[in-house]
Amino acid sequence: MTRISVRGVAVASATAVTAVGAVVGMASGSEAKPVQAADIAGATLLADVPSGTDAQAISDNIGQQATAQQQQADAVAKQAAAEAARVKAAADAQAKADADKAAADAAAKAQAAAQAQQEAANRAKARSQLAVTSTSDSSSSDSTPATSYSPGSVQALAASIVGDSSQFQCFSNIVTRESGWNYTAVNPSSGSYGLVQALPGSKMASAGADWRTNPATQIKWGLGYMNDRYGSPCGAWSFWQAHSWY
Repeated sequence: MTRISVRGVAVASATAVTAVGAVVGMASGSEAKPVQAADIAGATLLADVPSGTDAQAISDNIGQQATAQQQQADAVAKQAAAEAARVKAAADAQAKADADKAAADAAAKAQAAAQAQQEAANRAKARSQLAVTSTSDSSSSDSTPATSYSPGSVQALAASIVGDSSQFQCFSNIVTRESGWNYTAVNPSSGSYGLVQALPGSKMASAGADWRTNPATQIKWGLGYMNDRYGSPCGAWSFWQAHSWY
């Protein structure tokens, strides 16, 4: 870069003018008058002025800085957009998963309800087809002719065996719906037998060999089954109300 001094130029110019004036005065025969050069000792120096090449370099440098800043701003904006897209995608995926789970739960509940309804319908149909059968098994020890019991007497017998009136009511609710208090009732579809519709009926042999014809044996077995499995006849009745079987 070239430094140009205004003071140097002015001094040189003043000196040249003084010399020319002296020559002219001598030539004309007149007394030469001194020419006072302007005092430029305190003249301000010109600022460094860059040459054309340096100016271009500065301009290029400024342009490069601007470009770098713009690229950085673009990168930040791109990163922010990518993060926003990621968050949205995650939220959408979670929402879809929640919706799919809700749909699956609803379908499972609907299927369970339909199955329970179908089972209840099947049992209702089977109960409507109950056949009353009085049999004796000649091959077993139960060869004594069956004694006929009326539903009322069977209920009274059950009340005396169950004891507690509230538990008897629950017991009665189940027996009424399972067999109508018919101790020889047979379900033609499943083969369940007796007051409590034991399946198979031979289970009741644990309470007595006369399980086919003795309602007391069936009541004792049924009461034991309800206590063992559901805690009480009322526990069994609660389950029956929810499922139409026990």
